[in-house]
Amino acid sequence: PPPPPPPPPRHAIVRPMVEDPVPVEALRGALVIKLRHHGDVLLASPVFSVLKRRAPQAELDALVYAETAPMLTGHPSISRVHCIDRAWKGAGTAARAAAEWRLFAELRARRYDLVVHLTEHWRGAWLARALGARWAVAPVVAGRGRVWRRSFTHFVSEPRAGGRHVVERNLDALRRIGIYPGAEERALTLLPGAAAEERIAALLADHGLQRDRFVQVHPSSRWRFKCWPAEKMAALVDRLHAAGWPVVLTAAPEAAETRMIDDILGRLARPVAANLCGQLSLKELAALSAQARLFVGVDSAPMHIAAAVGTPAVALFGPSGEALWAPWGVPRSGRHRVVASEGYSCRPCGLDGCGGGKVSDCLVTLEVERVWAAASGLLGSPA
Repeated sequence: PPPPPPPPPRHAIVRPMVEDPVPVEALRGALVIKLRHHGDVLLASPVFSVLKRRAPQAELDALVYAETAPMLTGHPSISRVHCIDRAWKGAGTAARAAAEWRLFAELRARRYDLVVHLTEHWRGAWLARALGARWAVAPVVAGRGRVWRRSFTHFVSEPRAGGRHVVERNLDALRRIGIYPGAEERALTLLPGAAAEERIAALLADHGLQRDRFVQVHPSSRWRFKCWPAEKMAALVDRLHAAGWPVVLTAAPEAAETRMIDDILGRLARPVAANLCGQLSLKELAALSAQARLFVGVDSAPMHIAAAVGTPAVALFGPSGEALWAPWGVPRSGRHRVVASEGYSCRPCGLDGCGGGKVSDCLVTLEVERVWAAASGLLGSPA
C-alpha cells in the first residue's frame, strides 16, 4: 500500500478537504496568471509562497504585464516571471505575432500541471486549454459561456456580500483546490534587491537621512479621484516638520503627479528633506519604504509596497473600499491605519469621482487633523 500522507504543517489550518482537491504532491510545475496593475500583482505574492510550501518539488512561474514584473522578480518561491509587453500592440502585426509566439513556446516548454488564473482575462482560458494543464482554476465570471466553463477544472466563487480583501480572494483559488493557508503564511513578499538597496543608501546619505528617522509621503496616484487635495497634504507635511520628522516625497514620473508635487512644495513652510519624485524605480521605491519610519499616502501601489516591506502605513481612502484594498499585514497587528471621511453613506462607491467628475467629496472633506492623529499615533517621538 502507498505510504500514509505526511501530517499537515504546523502552520496549516486543518479543515475538511474539498471534494475534488488537486494532489499537490503530483505537481511538477504551475503557472499563476495575474494580468492587472502593480498593486494587484503584489497582492498575489502570497499565492506563490503558500503553493511552494505545499508543493516544494514544483516549479512555480508567473505571467504578468511587463511593467508589473518588479513586483514579483526575486520572490524566492518563483522560478520564472513571464511577461506580456503592452508595447507589442504598437509594434505591428508581424512583430506582435512573433512576440506572442515566443511567449507561448516558452510557456508550453514548461509543461505545467496546474494553471491558477486570478482574473477574468480571456487569455487565461486560452492558455489553460492550449498548454494542456491537467488542472486549471479560475473565478466564476457572470455571463461567460461554454468556452470559459470548459477551459478550467475548478472555479472560485465570489463572496456574495461584504468585503473580502483581495489577498484573501487570491488565496481562495488555492482553497478551492484543497490548500488552506495558515494566518502567518499570507504575508506579502517583495524583495528590493542589492542594487536598489545600495542606491537608496547612497541617496539617504547624500540627504543626511537615517533609517527609521524620516517619513515617506507619497501624495499622488495615477487616478486623480484617489488623491487628497494638495493644500491638505502640504498642511500635513508641515505638521510632520513641526514634530521633528524629516519628510521624503515620492511620486511616479508622470506629468500630472509632478504637477501635484510642485503644488505641494509651493505651499510648504519649509523644504522637505528630499524630493525623490520621478527618480526611483519600483525596486528602489521598495528599498526606500523599507528604510522609512512611516509611509503616508493614498490607496495606491506604493501603499501596498510599503506594507509588503513591513513599514507602518497611514492610508487615505475615498471612493475605493478599504475592506478590499487596505494595507495588508500579517499578522494583523495594528501597524497600519486607514483614514476615511465619516458620514458618507455612499462610500465606497468605486466611481472615478462623484458623478464621474474625477474629484471625490469624501476625500476633499477629509480633515488634516484626523490624518495627523493617525500618523502621530504610529510615529511616537523622533529619537
